[in-house]
Amino acid sequence: MSKTESERKEEAVNRFLGLIRKSRRGKFKLYIGMAAGVGKTYRMLEEAHQLLEKDIDVKIGIIETHGRKETAELTEGIPRIPMKEVFYKGKELKEMDVEVIKQNKPEVVLVDELAHTNIPGSKNEKRWQDVVELLNAGINVISTVNIQHLESLNNDVEQITDVNVKERVPDTVLQMADELVNVDLTVGELLQRLEDGKIYDPSKISTALENFFKKENLLQLRELALREAAGQLGRKIDAEVYKKDAITGNRIMVCISTNPEGGKHLIRRAARMASSMRSEWTVMYVQSKEESSDRVDLADQRHLINNFKLATELGAEVEKIEAENVAESIVEYAKEHDVRWIMMGAPKRTIWNKLGFRTLTEKVLHLVENLNIDLIVVSHNENNDH
Repeated sequence: MSKTESERKEEAVNRFLGLIRKSRRGKFKLYIGMAAGVGKTYRMLEEAHQLLEKDIDVKIGIIETHGRKETAELTEGIPRIPMKEVFYKGKELKEMDVEVIKQNKPEVVLVDELAHTNIPGSKNEKRWQDVVELLNAGINVISTVNIQHLESLNNDVEQITDVNVKERVPDTVLQMADELVNVDLTVGELLQRLEDGKIYDPSKISTALENFFKKENLLQLRELALREAAGQLGRKIDAEVYKKDAITGNRIMVCISTNPEGGKHLIRRAARMASSMRSEWTVMYVQSKEESSDRVDLADQRHLINNFKLATELGAEVEKIEAENVAESIVEYAKEHDVRWIMMGAPKRTIWNKLGFRTLTEKVLHLVENLNIDLIVVSHNENNDH
């Protein structure tokens, strides 16, 4: 006999409960969805009530109801950790109080909207950093996030929605999740919820339908959410069943320079590929004489540092080496470190190419043509960060 929805939810609660009792480090459960309004916070609150019925000490760290009546009603009966009052630009604002949560040390704390940016002056810049701190303190966390906030999908989401999402969560934070639950609705169901006024104030509905909530946008975002949930399950199977994090001999290396164009996009592309292939990956920067620190302006150096930071957040190893011959150094590193794919940006044509000089990409291609290494060249059109 097939299980009811209630029975499946009960099993999910019991699974998370089992995880809680296993480890000193806090366990992390994350509800994701394709967009606002699919019911992530609602599902999280439902689970909190089920845990309370099992005598688990659950408290609300922060919940964003966005004026949704059903969500607000579901917070009733769940104890709250007092919020911290912060004055910013002459206004009194409230923020989640990480220190008070750590002092109270509940078994489980609910932290809504993982991608939120904290008020300037807070201990941590981002809420996901608060969550990591709570987990490290041994507190179990249940949280929520929309798929458009995932760092490696930033370019894809911008292409789909024409919106550059500013609040982003590193992929490594999602990969920390002991359980990841995709709260799925059909696009028709979500649009009906929007039109019924269950997501936004009625005055905002028409604007939402004309912009982010276009049917074609939601279809693609739903696919991204489903794919991410499936990928997370695959990674978990690799790690827990087969006891491996990556397939050996499948390392990916992405090569960047101080040129600000395309670096972020290349890194995000490599991150998605590494995730789908269960591969380890490296971001490589070879500093030639022409790119020594005294010859490169400060703005380009900042771009490089920011790209290193992004790569680290997305789970890459970062390598910086100095060399006379950049192409040879890239290929030698690839051979020594079992790299299977090298990813580079498509070269821009200059007068030197017309005179017969090879681009860096062409030099690398020539050097790997007899090796078991494939070169992936990202085109100019794709290689465009806004």
